Amino acid sequence: MKMIYLAAVAVLLAFSPASASGGLEGFLSNLNIQAKADMNGFTARLSTQFGVPGAQVSAVISTVKEPADAFMVYQLGQMTRQAPDAVVRTYQKNRGKGWGVIAKEMGIKPGSREFHALKRGDFSLTGNPEGGGSDGPGKGKGRGKGHNK
Repeated sequence: MKMIYLAAVAVLLAFSPASASGGLEGFLSNLNIQAKADMNGFTARLSTQFGVPGAQVSAVISTVKEPADAFMVYQLGQMTRQAPDAVVRTYQKNRGKGWGVIAKEMGIKPGSREFHALKRGDFSLTGNPEGGGSDGPGKGKGRGKGHNK
């Protein structure tokens, strides 16, 4: 029965107006639908992806308005290299002003690559660890094997 319900949610997500609108608003709307359909799974994916214990994720979820806001707390924390507690404090101080305002307050500059990613909603909740805030492959200083031969 649960599989049928999850399949129905997936179909709704694919054809929902929120997914058609795109951007951060569409991403967060879809994320809220997923979270409300399976809060334990949502919590587990946040925990794994951002390397935070499930109890801490649950604590953050209980302090924000929507479950997707917890994702943004961890995402902005990762982007700004700040603790989730700092993001939650900024979120609470700027409640209702939007994630763009919160991002600016956290140090993400308008026009930056990070700010554009935020506006596009260019994020994903895969549940896979993302390396604890590293810049990913290809972003090193060029001092590894094969350089300066």
